Amino acid sequence: MNTYMAKTRLTITLDGDILKRVDAAIDGTKIRNRSHAIEYLLTSCLLPRSTKVLILAGGEGVKFRSLTNELPKSLLPINGKPLLEHTLAQLKQQGLSDVYISTAHLGNKIKDYFGDGAQWGMRIKYLEQKIVRSGTAQPVLQAKDNFSEAFIVIYGDVLTKINFLDLLDFHNSHRGIATMALTSVEKPSMWGVATIEGNRIRDFVEKPKSKTRSHLINSGIYVLSPEVFKYIDVKATRLEKDVFPRLAAENKLYAYPFEGDWYDVSTPEIYSEVMKTNL
Repeated sequence: MNTYMAKTRLTITLDGDILKRVDAAIDGTKIRNRSHAIEYLLTSCLLPRSTKVLILAGGEGVKFRSLTNELPKSLLPINGKPLLEHTLAQLKQQGLSDVYISTAHLGNKIKDYFGDGAQWGMRIKYLEQKIVRSGTAQPVLQAKDNFSEAFIVIYGDVLTKINFLDLLDFHNSHRGIATMALTSVEKPSMWGVATIEGNRIRDFVEKPKSKTRSHLINSGIYVLSPEVFKYIDVKATRLEKDVFPRLAAENKLYAYPFEGDWYDVSTPEIYSEVMKTNL
């Protein structure tokens, strides 16, 4: 069922200076025209900030042995704090404090460290993954009963700076089921590659074997509407292979390109690079 309300045509009068600011927000991609800009800016001001966040932190970190024999990958230290703490700090700073963490490998250590989140001014709950090595699809499906509105999904090994509220507002201004935050890299073949047209992802291929013109890749950060659960069956393993290509084919997957530092802390080499940053 489509949960979005029908649009209503309005006639409004605006001060000239305000109209200039509205027009300045139009970029032709995220914000298409003056009408869209007004809707987008109003949405930014009026939407409640009670959005829930799901962090997938169940990865085993096989490439990090022997570090991950003792620690889950999301607790690897970066500049004196666990990787996951950097993400939680950003969420808290932006007013997003209702977090679910999906755990598996050494999940008790994540629970012991963050507890119920009160120390960080957050509310943290835990969802223990029922299937070991279940990929990214089943942990999201398992969380179904906790999300009745659009929610943010973040991979636990991602380290970046992104405006989560802007991403959320962008998602809510469209009728798509999913919005994928995209970053640009020189060698995209290691990740899921998106081909976009306007603000939609027209094609999504996980780790393409042939050369691709697009350098926009899946950053491991999404906003998903509850309708997405209809696209995840019990046999689905990875969102990247079993869900996103289908949504793209149905024009229901939106693109949110962003700039700034982004790291997929998936290898010791990237981890070493991250340790030299100021993130």
